[in-house]
Amino acid sequence: MSDFDWQPYVSVAEKRRLAERELAKLRKRGRSVDPVTIDGRTIAKTFWGKSWCINLERYSDYASRVPRGRTYVRNGSVVDLKIARGEVTAMVAGSSLYSIKIAIAPVKAARWKAICRDCAGGIDSLVELLQGRLAKAIMDRVCREGDGLFPSPEEIKLSCSCPDWADMCKHVAAALYGVGARLDERPELLFVLRGVDENELLAGAGRDLLETRAAPGSAKLLGDSEVAALFGLEMDESAAFDTHVLPAAKPHRGSEISRADTAPVATRASAAKKGAPPLAARKGSGRKPTPAGTGKAGARRRS
Repeated sequence: MSDFDWQPYVSVAEKRRLAERELAKLRKRGRSVDPVTIDGRTIAKTFWGKSWCINLERYSDYASRVPRGRTYVRNGSVVDLKIARGEVTAMVAGSSLYSIKIAIAPVKAARWKAICRDCAGGIDSLVELLQGRLAKAIMDRVCREGDGLFPSPEEIKLSCSCPDWADMCKHVAAALYGVGARLDERPELLFVLRGVDENELLAGAGRDLLETRAAPGSAKLLGDSEVAALFGLEMDESAAFDTHVLPAAKPHRGSEISRADTAPVATRASAAKKGAPPLAARKGSGRKPTPAGTGKAGARRRS
């Protein structure tokens, strides 16, 4: 049956009765159905639902054909509508019950990355994104024709079990409008349909913040005086980072540790730099160590 054949007039009330009857049959068979219910005449009320419908109508391929499904979706003729990754399936009641399948290509990776990059820093929370409460520039980018999140006619493949020869019959059009109504209730389904993760819009913003931070190699190094001040130390600038520091020699048992052995490491290193002979050299210079118990200290002990 083509669009040019004469169709008997069916009142709105009769269309609704037909839809309710088909819905009851599906439920009686135990089939899980998710009908599209429209309150009043407005099909979509929220940002994402409206944007979906506007996107369909702005293409010349659909502008004159999509509106044929408005009456059907308003009358409850879309008795079942399911949205999955890259696919919309529906059951639409007409003179009979028709099966609709709408295949929608997933967003290409490069295109999705560009959207995330352009929106980075402009999306503070997932709630704001799903509710459409974002800056106009961000939403314009997401909805932009051609390279936004919404599909173009070239990315949509349509099929219906009705005898209408047109690719987009009124049943398919009703299902497409039904998607807009469903996005009012569950806007996250748009991201499911296009095969992308809405959380990546937020993750992209976090990555950009990390990339703007200074790289570790370019970090400012602390100077000697700053290191000393940081740890509350008094350091000799000439020996603060001297690596030529000899370990202290072990004293003989019972001998008195010389002052040279107990001098601070930094002081000994500074003395080494100024030309003073190393401690080991001084010990090997021919001077015999004072025996224990001799000298002034020993004399005091004996007395």
